[in-house]
Amino acid sequence: MTLPPTAVGPEFLVTPHPSDVRIGELSRGIHPTVLSTGGLGPALRGLARRAPVPVTVNVGLSRRPSERIEVAVYFIVAEALTNVAKHAHASNVLVDVQAIDRGVRVSVSDDGVGGADPSCGSGLLGLRDRVDALGGTISLASPSSGTTLLVELPMTPERVGISG
Repeated sequence: MTLPPTAVGPEFLVTPHPSDVRIGELSRGIHPTVLSTGGLGPALRGLARRAPVPVTVNVGLSRRPSERIEVAVYFIVAEALTNVAKHAHASNVLVDVQAIDRGVRVSVSDDGVGGADPSCGSGLLGLRDRVDALGGTISLASPSSGTTLLVELPMTPERVGISG
């Protein structure tokens, strides 16, 4: 269907829902410009603003990790927040990204119902694959209330023989 030439202008623009944009970015592996230009703090705060539950973001890095590690951290947090929104019934989430000896620690904790099981879905398995590929570690604690995802990655993937 072709619109007549007069059917142009902002009233005819369709703005996608933020979750549609985020899902589209994730499915194509595209990260937002703010990650490239501003770093993890602004990019993660952008994810937090779009989350359906209040999210506190703390980023304590004295220097920027390699681009590949930044992108991995961004997608790890995005997937974790998606899981919280879908399954946790949480009222608060804390995202904490801190420098550790030659690396970065990412923690995403919620006060939801707990009981997350990595064997019951592709999201957590995909995170494990991403973290393993970068030479990092991942753990999940999800007792009967609340869940904490903890990921540690090297500051640069070169440390584990990956160029990037």
